[in-house]
Amino acid sequence: MDSSYDPGEGELVQVGAATLIDVLAALGVDASTPQAVEAALAEHRAATTARLLPPCLVVRAGRRTALDVPAAARLAIELEDGGSWQLEPARSHWLPADLPLGRHTLRLALAERAESTTLIVAPEKLAALPGRGWGFLAQLYSVLSERSWGMGDLGDLAELAQWSAGALGADFLQLNPLHAALPTVPSDPSPYRPSSRRFADPVHLRIEAVPEYAYAGAADRARLDELAQQGARLRAEVLEHDGLIDRDAVWAVKREALRLLHAVPRGPGRQAAYQAYVRREGAWLEQYATWSALAQAHGSDWRHWPAGLRHPGTPQLAAARAELAQQVEFHRWLAWLLDEQLGGAQQAAERAGMAVGLIHDLAVGCHPDGADAWALQDYLAAGISVGAPPDAFNAHGQDWGLPPWRPDALAAAGYAPYAELLRAAARHAGAIRIDHVMGLFRLWWVPAGRPPTEGAYVRYDAEAMLGVLALEAHRAGTAVIGEDLGTVEPGVREELSARGVLGTSVLWFERDWTGKEGAKGAPLAPARWRPGCLATLTTHDLPSTAARLSGEHVQLRHQLGLLANPLAAEQQAAATELADWKAELVALGLLTPGAALDQVALYRFLLATPAELVGVWLPDTVGDPRPQNLPGTWDQYPNWRLPVADAAARPVTLERLAASPGAAELGGLLGGLLGAGPARPGRPTPPSDAQ
Repeated sequence: MDSSYDPGEGELVQVGAATLIDVLAALGVDASTPQAVEAALAEHRAATTARLLPPCLVVRAGRRTALDVPAAARLAIELEDGGSWQLEPARSHWLPADLPLGRHTLRLALAERAESTTLIVAPEKLAALPGRGWGFLAQLYSVLSERSWGMGDLGDLAELAQWSAGALGADFLQLNPLHAALPTVPSDPSPYRPSSRRFADPVHLRIEAVPEYAYAGAADRARLDELAQQGARLRAEVLEHDGLIDRDAVWAVKREALRLLHAVPRGPGRQAAYQAYVRREGAWLEQYATWSALAQAHGSDWRHWPAGLRHPGTPQLAAARAELAQQVEFHRWLAWLLDEQLGGAQQAAERAGMAVGLIHDLAVGCHPDGADAWALQDYLAAGISVGAPPDAFNAHGQDWGLPPWRPDALAAAGYAPYAELLRAAARHAGAIRIDHVMGLFRLWWVPAGRPPTEGAYVRYDAEAMLGVLALEAHRAGTAVIGEDLGTVEPGVREELSARGVLGTSVLWFERDWTGKEGAKGAPLAPARWRPGCLATLTTHDLPSTAARLSGEHVQLRHQLGLLANPLAAEQQAAATELADWKAELVALGLLTPGAALDQVALYRFLLATPAELVGVWLPDTVGDPRPQNLPGTWDQYPNWRLPVADAAARPVTLERLAASPGAAELGGLLGGLLGAGPARPGRPTPPSDAQ
């Protein structure tokens, strides 16, 4: 834990004693009095001395690793595939450099003592992508087709992938998190505060794509047709009446349809596939389905459930699971359908020629009331939420309301919960995006009841966190993109790059900051951009390109009272920024002198950088001026509920978007300059663990 932090002004701020006491308490350390501190230190020393091996050991393949153990200790490694290695005794033991990748067990024997620990051997660096590529960034819920039931679904995702790859030569689709939402009404529309990051949300299912849909009985078929009409009305409300996406209404209709389909008998092949899925998912699926059933019965906040149900390890849970067996089974089945449709979407992307395919987004944390917080409570810090300290952009700091991992508990568990989360995220992906990737190094912990200004940075074992990430990504054959925007401490981007993790670069933030402290320099020349990144013009938290070019984003923030300076000053700053970039593009020959700055010229600039991936915000193809999320607002702005729309804010279907001149223009520009096309090689097969 850091006892101070730098808010970006070059001066360290000391963390208050009360905050340090609260954070240590969340880690199981009593620091409330000097005597308690002495006792805690003595206990820590005794526990450390008593152990001969660390709680977990993460090493890199190809490197010899020294072990500080007694010379007389005998060491053996049990490999995950059942093999074993015996290590010769020596004064300083060394793990050999040629250990196979994987999760192994290191065993130590000394006299009558015996200890073991998890040994994780990770790749030194992730494999490079097959070449430069481009793709769309999309919020799936916002991409409605003429077949959607009120919001974009996994059927739309497959269509979007096939069109963008087949017609335009796109290499990837980066999505918002598809994590399971908290089952409350009204629900939290933010995909970054999920109930579970391990399982997807069934609201994304395409009902007609469930195979049992074709075999429903006459009475059920009639009701399914009625529900489809309700879904069509929800779609019309959004598309024809400029409505907002109503996730709760969509889920109410889909839930009834899915209950009808759940009762349709499955054929022997389908049943075997379902049982194989249940076996593969094991205890993780059982806990998630159990929580979902209990949440229906007792409400989503598990801390207010009957006492015997508040922990997944209680003996009373088996009886509750048996009592709710039908509901538990329903939620297992929903998870299976999602796994099938997610897999189908990735397969559609690959068959269409995408070199990467789907890029799934892994949120930084989970909702404190949700399924993951219940199932993983032994590994999460109670009474703490993740956020950000005060900085030049937000003097009050941020509290995201998400419980963080306990670094000590993760190590004691051999990082298994974290590894499982990554494994699930990568299963049907060509790449995964790690939201706030700096959290693998440190997180700003805010104790309950304190403002974000009274938090502290808690450090994680970055070597272990990155090693586990590298191993799981390697095994899945996926690339990794880190969202490293905002305050990033020195050395983090360099370490991520060395491990093969791509960064995120947004054009408007790429300035030459090497001048006077706090001064905004000139636009960063293309040659000075880092190659290992996904380069974009915007993200879901930033103004659309159309709004930035018109200045509409400043007016919107003014209307909502979000400007830090007078409107005229903010407008002048925005105009100066555009003038800077226009001058840069003219100097580079990417824009004709006298011509208006437009998004085509800006995307030409991105193509002039060495960025490995170039991302196009999907709404840019139709000139949508509205941001999907406006940080700093809650009910003042319809965050996460807007469909993709045209320049006049009229909703646009996927079919109309695919036929739009803007999509063809941007697709032709990027595909032509990157050499993209439907015949490009697809995603490579996952590498083996052989060294």
